Amino acid sequence: MARVLVAGLGLIGGSLALNLTSHTNHTLLGYDHDQKTLQYAKEKGLVHETYTLFKEAVQAADVVILSCPVSVTCQLIDDLNQIPLTKPVLVTDVSSVKQSVLKQAEQLTNPQIHFVGGHPMAGSHKRGVEAAKEHLFENAIYVLTKTTSATADDITYLEELLSSTKAKFIELDGEEHDEMTSVISHFPHLIASSLVHQAEKWQEKHPSIPTLAAGGFRDITRIASSNPKMWQDILFQNKNVMKRLLKDWIEEMKQLHRMLASDESEAMYHYLDQAKRYRDGLDRKGRGALMSFYDVYVDIFDQPGALKTVVTLLAEADISIKNIEILEVREGITGVLRLSFVSKEDQLTSHRLLIKHGYETMLED
Repeated sequence: MARVLVAGLGLIGGSLALNLTSHTNHTLLGYDHDQKTLQYAKEKGLVHETYTLFKEAVQAADVVILSCPVSVTCQLIDDLNQIPLTKPVLVTDVSSVKQSVLKQAEQLTNPQIHFVGGHPMAGSHKRGVEAAKEHLFENAIYVLTKTTSATADDITYLEELLSSTKAKFIELDGEEHDEMTSVISHFPHLIASSLVHQAEKWQEKHPSIPTLAAGGFRDITRIASSNPKMWQDILFQNKNVMKRLLKDWIEEMKQLHRMLASDESEAMYHYLDQAKRYRDGLDRKGRGALMSFYDVYVDIFDQPGALKTVVTLLAEADISIKNIEILEVREGITGVLRLSFVSKEDQLTSHRLLIKHGYETMLED
C-alpha cells in the first residue's frame, strides 16, 4: 500500500483524501498551511497523519497530490527540486490550468520525481475541507497529462490509485486541455460575472431587478458566486487563451447586434436553433463532461410535504434519483420540479408511476 500525500486540503484535496481513506488501504498524509484545516482533516478521518512542513511530508510519501491554487502549485513544484529523496515519488496536481504547471514541472531536475499533470473536472458551490465529499468525482472527467519525467506506467499506476473515485480518465496535452477548459469553464465564469455586473448597473434604473432575478438568470449566473481569489488565479494563469476567447466573444456579440439592428429575424431563429441543437447534444450518451441525465418535469403544489411525497413515492419503487432541482415555485400555486435519472428506464418508470398517482409530468430526452 502507498503513502499518499495530499498537499492542500480544500474541497478537491479533501474529497480525494476522504475517498481514498474510505475505499482503500493507503495511508493518507495531509499537508496544509492552515493548522485548523489539518486538525479537522485528522479528526474527521480524512487523513491518517498531518504535516506542517512540505519537505517532511514529501519525504514521507510515495505519491504526492498537489491540491492548491495554480500559483501555489507552481511554487511547490519548484520546491521539490530542493528536497533530497531516497526513493522515487510520483507527483501529480489537480490544477484547472495545465500549461503553466507543466512548464514548471518540465524544469524539475530531481531524478526521483515523476510528474503527471492532473485535473479532476468536478466541484461544488461550497469550498474548504468541511465541504469534502468522497463521491465528488464519480463519473467526472479526470484529465491526465504526461511530462518527460513520467512514463506510461506512471499514468496507469495513477489511474489505478484513484480508481475508487469512479472518475473517467482521459489523456490530453496541456495546450488542448487549457483551450478546451477555457471554452467550457473559465470563459463562462467571466460571462456570468459580466452578466451580474450588467444587472447591478441596470438596477440603478430599475430597483426591482433583484425581485425579478430568478429562474434562468439565477442558473446562468450561479458560477459567479465562486471563490473570486481562486478564479483570479485561474484567469491570469490562462490569460493568453482567455484574451483570444474574449476577442471571439466580442465578434459574436457584434454579429447578434447586427441581426437585431437589421431585423434579421430568420437569421436569429437559426442562430438560436443551432445553439439549442448543439447544447442538447452535449450530454448524449456520456460523450462529455456533462452527465448524461434523463429528466422528468413534475408539476407540484406549493404546500408542506409536496416534495417529500414525490421523493418517497419513487424511493418506495426502488428508483434512484440522481439530481433534484426546483425550477419554479411561487407561493400558493403550482411549481415545477426537475428530477434527473441516470437511465432511460428509470426516467420512463418514474414518469408512468407519477402519472398513475395523479401528477402531471413531462419528459426530456
